[in-house]
Amino acid sequence: MAALIASIMWIGGNGSPSWRPGPKTMTGVTSREGVVHNLTEASRAAQSFANRWGLHVGEIMRFTNGYYAQLLDAHGKGATEVLINPSSGLVQPEFGPAMMWNTAYGMMAAGTRPGTPEIGPGQAVRNADRWLSEHHTGLHAAGPDQFPGYYTLHTLRDDHLVGMLSVNASTGAVWYHTWHGRFLHMQQQPGRA
Repeated sequence: MAALIASIMWIGGNGSPSWRPGPKTMTGVTSREGVVHNLTEASRAAQSFANRWGLHVGEIMRFTNGYYAQLLDAHGKGATEVLINPSSGLVQPEFGPAMMWNTAYGMMAAGTRPGTPEIGPGQAVRNADRWLSEHHTGLHAAGPDQFPGYYTLHTLRDDHLVGMLSVNASTGAVWYHTWHGRFLHMQQQPGRA
């Protein structure tokens, strides 16, 4: 028993930053705000969550399976994405790219440094369009929103928003956001493009 405790103390106390979450990591973090009835309440819940990291809400969307919000830094750049459960008000980091590819706020944030993406915005759109032509015929990608380590793009049918996908900024891999359900409506926060 003493050896087990000593080994845990050694692992926990060796100062290695590679296994510990960084100061911005949001893994396992949730916030509960109560029932959410509309975009205004979803934005309020997301902002309460964002306040912990000095972030603010950008775009907010309503899908059949819940609400989605972008969280932006003080300069208006994408920081991460969150989901808001309408029945409970639970706010959590979005599944998929926001957790796995985000180099500042996701699970991979510890021990990594955001750098210049190898995949630029134009290539992200081309990768998304190629993937959509193979998997969701009739859809195409809108311009990308950049987050640390990846881009998120709206998917469009006849220039009407229907969903979202993300493209990894290092590998170009595509991750379609299947968890949202059908798009209903959205709003930009005042002062946002």
